[in-house]
Amino acid sequence: MGDSAPIRVMLVDDHAVVRSGLKAFLMAYDDLKLVGEAGSGFEALALLDKARPDVILMDLMMPEMDGAATTKAIRERRPDVQVVVLTSFPEEDLVTQALQAGAISYLLKNVSATELSDAIRKANAGRSTLAPEAAQALIHTATHPPKLGSDLTNREREVLELMSTGLNNMEIADELVVSRSTIKFHVSNILSKLQSTSRTEAVAFAIEHRLVKR
Repeated sequence: MGDSAPIRVMLVDDHAVVRSGLKAFLMAYDDLKLVGEAGSGFEALALLDKARPDVILMDLMMPEMDGAATTKAIRERRPDVQVVVLTSFPEEDLVTQALQAGAISYLLKNVSATELSDAIRKANAGRSTLAPEAAQALIHTATHPPKLGSDLTNREREVLELMSTGLNNMEIADELVVSRSTIKFHVSNILSKLQSTSRTEAVAFAIEHRLVKR
């Protein structure tokens, strides 16, 4: 690796035994340097500026603040930091959430030391590494687009539910104690996500596909 500075690596995993194993792994490479470890997403955010990592090894399944949410928060604050997800779960929705949150790589915890060290170096250089299972999940997502309405937020579902009862924007705003402009924004998003040209069409679609409780 020449005389260049080692890659600064931070660990984020709620299992101490996993962090211990990863610390031992990092010590075997002169070009990788452990600069911090966190047992939760909140700890990771608190440590971020002090540790100044180049690459973060991120667990996904953590209580309170999961890996995807932590990744998103880190990338918003420090877009120069690359996040390598290291998890036991290859599920399609987890892969999608992690990559959408800004992770550059997705690896499973059965990865070899050589593969993991290479992935860290590639991430530091801005190159992605995906476990075969993660790549397969992405291919499936691309070839099986989500159903209309699956991307509605909880608030948009609330608004859609009230729309289905016949309430207008003013009445929905009063019900949810928000401004009419906020409801107008939500309704616009709902129509777009349901590919509907009117409220009536959106409500009819929602009822037919059981997006509302009617």
